[in-house]
Amino acid sequence: MELGKKIRVLVVDDSALARNLIIQGLSAHPRIEVIGYAINTLDAKQKLPRLRPDVVTMDVEMPGQSGIDFLKEYLPNNPVPVILCSSLNLKVFDALNAGAVDFVRKPDVQESKEVFVTNLTQKVLVASMARPRSVPLRSPSVAVDTPVLGGGLALDRVLVGLGASTGGTEATLEVMRRLPADIPPMVIVQHMPKGFTQMYADRLNRICKMEVREARNGDELHRGLALVAPADLQCRVVRIGDKYTVSCTQGEKVSGHRPSVDAMFHSMAEVVRCKMVGIIMTGMGQDGAAGLLEMRKKGAYTIGQDKESSVVYGMPMVANDIGAVCVQASCENVANVLLRHLKTLH
Repeated sequence: MELGKKIRVLVVDDSALARNLIIQGLSAHPRIEVIGYAINTLDAKQKLPRLRPDVVTMDVEMPGQSGIDFLKEYLPNNPVPVILCSSLNLKVFDALNAGAVDFVRKPDVQESKEVFVTNLTQKVLVASMARPRSVPLRSPSVAVDTPVLGGGLALDRVLVGLGASTGGTEATLEVMRRLPADIPPMVIVQHMPKGFTQMYADRLNRICKMEVREARNGDELHRGLALVAPADLQCRVVRIGDKYTVSCTQGEKVSGHRPSVDAMFHSMAEVVRCKMVGIIMTGMGQDGAAGLLEMRKKGAYTIGQDKESSVVYGMPMVANDIGAVCVQASCENVANVLLRHLKTLH
């Protein structure tokens, strides 16, 4: 977008209450202009070609055609950044696979409307700089056939950390579903609203070959297990003798986030005494870059997602610019790069 130009937003929601909250909240930001609203996807189809917004906010569940079906139909020929506004609903991941850039959880009666508006505003600002996918990633619901890595003490003494933000839910899935069941232990930090990390881990566990679950404080890392950092908790790797566990605690925000990719990467650089790999994926800002650099200085092999396949080439760009990345790879090729490296450790 041109510097100084306002971000033009179309709000799509069947609830008048939600529409008003979103319109008023976004309009309060000096860089955002709400140019209109639609009460359903049919209304949106009629208004989108005329209004040509920079960003669309969209409810997932609406009468008639759902937001997910709309995205599948509309985005292939009309790529536009879409931010989902959803209740705690597993269908949000189907919408992300259909091409939505990011999502924010709608407030319930216990939650602050101000926090919702702040989060949505930030995501709209990020989405205005995003490169939305026009088509879903291939075969999202199944793992890809991969050979087992096999035995060897070397691969039992490797830890892998992966961090991502905007666009990362589907990018991380694309990596994980291409890995075999006997991967070295992994820790995943994905910036995500509270309540969704459990569902995301369950989704990865259903699709991928390895065991994936939301991390709990004190969980021991072992081969064939990938742990997803819980939302709103800092997740760090801890060494106890010759074993590695995770610490999941409230803690302060690091690099503006909780969980923070930097917090996880820095902990690996500090305590891990075996081989390690760091992977930084699509996302706005620089969370993870400094931690990845520390990992590389300690001998880690580091992979950064490339610009062409990133929804937002922020985190991996900063990491690459400061020398934290050994090799860049497309979203679809990160797993192959990782596997090739692991095979050299036999």
